Amino acid sequence: MQSSDGKPEGKSGRVGVLLIHGLCGSPSEIRFVANGLMRSGYTVLCPQLAGHGGSEADLMATTWQDWYASAEKGLEELSATCDTVIVGGLSTGAVLSLMLAARHPDKVHAVALYSPTLWLSGRQIPWYLPLFRLIDSKRLANLFRFPVPMHVGIKDRRIRDFIQGAMAAGGAKSVPSATPGGAVLERRRLAKEVMKDLGAITQPVLILHAREDDYAGLDNAAYLQRELAGPVDLVVLEDSYHMVTVDRQRHVVLDRTAAFVSRIAGSIAESIRTRPAPQLHVIGGQAAAA
Repeated sequence: MQSSDGKPEGKSGRVGVLLIHGLCGSPSEIRFVANGLMRSGYTVLCPQLAGHGGSEADLMATTWQDWYASAEKGLEELSATCDTVIVGGLSTGAVLSLMLAARHPDKVHAVALYSPTLWLSGRQIPWYLPLFRLIDSKRLANLFRFPVPMHVGIKDRRIRDFIQGAMAAGGAKSVPSATPGGAVLERRRLAKEVMKDLGAITQPVLILHAREDDYAGLDNAAYLQRELAGPVDLVVLEDSYHMVTVDRQRHVVLDRTAAFVSRIAGSIAESIRTRPAPQLHVIGGQAAAA
């Protein structure tokens, strides 16, 4: 189960799913998927990343290491109650999920990526992005601002209006109109670190990415499909923008995620069931496992 503050309540199952929201976002943007997975009996945790849910100054004061620490704390908490853990995330949350998989291969059994954002390449990216890529100083980076895409990453207008209200009601003081350049720089630094370790990630990966993503182009997903060492299932969505977890095809996202989690959990359970029992040898009248 998941409480309103995102913390587990008891132990509803031995399969857990950690879902991580995106940059400048909140757990509300992945709530639809979280609720669907909980109805299927899984334990779901949606932590709020450091610096999020407050003021812009709060966000600007954090680094990608702070965001990762929030995600890692969620993994530790979920691993304490679940034997099998699948980690998933939206946009920057997807990149954090990959880092968790690389650094904790013993605790992360599979990864679900929604609109993974290693770099910005959608059609709504501002013209000054090439110049911004030359900057590696947070002080200078904060001179830039990246406006939220015109459609806030949501193709369906009714859903767009609803999710903006839900994000504000979910704990954010206001829905941001732009992302500070310093936060975008931290996201870039995070992606750079993760890209070093893609070849070491052997867990099964599910990627759901919109062909018309207005923030992170489909080239992000294609790159991951080539570079990840484990099996990758790429699902290209034809009627969504960047926020695939809330857009028109959110039911497809939930269904594919639920099927993925079920398959991973079933595979692990089967491997445990068929694992040979330890052989016993008698040594000096005492039985010892080989």
